Amino acid sequence: MSTVTGTPDRTSGTPAAPSDAPAADTARLLRWWPAAVLVVLIVAPYSALPLPGLLDGPVGSAGSLQLLATCLLFGALATGYDLLLGRTGLLSFGHALYFAAGSYATNTIMLEAGLPFAVSALVGVCFGIALALVLGSVSLRVTGIGFSMVTLAFAQAGSILVSRNPGGFTGGEEGRAAPAELLPSGLVGIEHTANLYWVALGYLVLTLAVVHWAVRSPTGRVWEGIKENERRVEVLGLRPYRFKLTAFVLAGALAALGGLVHLLLTGGSTPQTTTSDFTLSLLVMVVLGGSGTRWGPMVGGILYTWADHRLGDLAGSGAVADLPAVLRVPLSQPLFLLGVLFVAVVHLLPGGLARLPSRLGSALRAPRGATRAGAAARKENRHS
Repeated sequence: MSTVTGTPDRTSGTPAAPSDAPAADTARLLRWWPAAVLVVLIVAPYSALPLPGLLDGPVGSAGSLQLLATCLLFGALATGYDLLLGRTGLLSFGHALYFAAGSYATNTIMLEAGLPFAVSALVGVCFGIALALVLGSVSLRVTGIGFSMVTLAFAQAGSILVSRNPGGFTGGEEGRAAPAELLPSGLVGIEHTANLYWVALGYLVLTLAVVHWAVRSPTGRVWEGIKENERRVEVLGLRPYRFKLTAFVLAGALAALGGLVHLLLTGGSTPQTTTSDFTLSLLVMVVLGGSGTRWGPMVGGILYTWADHRLGDLAGSGAVADLPAVLRVPLSQPLFLLGVLFVAVVHLLPGGLARLPSRLGSALRAPRGATRAGAAARKENRHS
C-alpha cells in the first residue's frame, strides 16, 4: 500500500496529488478582499484610531480625512490615466488639461452665470469630454513620440491660457475660489470633511468600475491588441484610430469628473492642475503602482500622494534638522525622498507594486517546492 497521502488512482495504481481544498478555500476568501477594504474605507470617518507617522491625527479627524480624500482622488485619477498608458499604449503628456477643464469650467459657470452647482457640474464635465474629443481627434492623427509631443503642446497652451487670465475668468496664478453659497451645504466647511471624503471614495469606486468594465469589453480587448501590435489590428480589418479615440475620450471624461471632485475638496480651481508636471506626476503614479494592472495605478496614486504630503512634514521636522549636514540637506528635500522611493521601487520591483504579491508568493513557493523535491529524492533513494 502506498504511504503517500491521497486517494489512489484506480486506473494506474498511482496515488493522486494531495487535496488542494484548503488552498482553494483561501483563494475564494482572497477574492473578497476589495469588499473588505471598501467597508473599512466607508467607516473610516467614524474611527478615532491614531496612526502615528502615517497621519497627523486620528483617522476620523478633519485633517486626516482631507489627506485620505486627496489620496483616493489621485488613486482614481491615475487609474483613469492608465486607460491610455497601460491599456492602449498611449503616452499622453496632456492629461492634466481635462482634469483642469472639469474644475475651471464648473467654477467659471457658477461664478459668471450664477447657475446651481449641479447644472454647472454637468456642463463642466461635458465641456471636459468635448475638449478631449476635439483635441484627441487631432492628437491621434500621429503616433508614438509625435502623439506625446502634440498632447504636451496642447497642455502647455492650456496652462499658458490659464496663467494669462483672459477676461478674468481663470484668476491667473492665484486661481479662483468657488462660490460657497452655490455649493451643496453638506460639502462646505470643515465639519463636513467626512462628506467630501465619501465623495472622493465614490469617485474612486466609480472609476474602478468603469475601467474594469471597459477593459473586459470587446473594445478593451482591441485596446490590448493595439498596445501589443497596432499593425496586426489593422490587418484584421479594424480601425485603431476609433478605438484609441474612445480610450482617449473615456480617460478624459474620468479626468474631468476628477477635476470636479478636486474643486470640492480644495474649494477652488488652481493653475497647478494645468501644468505638464501634473501629468508627469500621474505617469510616476502609474509606473510606481504597476502599469496595465487592475489595482496598481490606484495603489501608486495613493502612495505617491500620501508620500508627497507626509514627506514634506518629515523634511521639515526637528529629527531631520538635528542630522549632520551630509544627511540633513538631501533629506530636507521632499522631491529627493520621492525620487529615491521611485527609483527603489522601479529597480527592486520591475512592474510596480502590483507585482509584489506574486513575487512574494513565488519566493515562498520556491523553498516549499525544493523541500518536496528533496523529500521525493530521498524516498526514491530508499526504495532503490
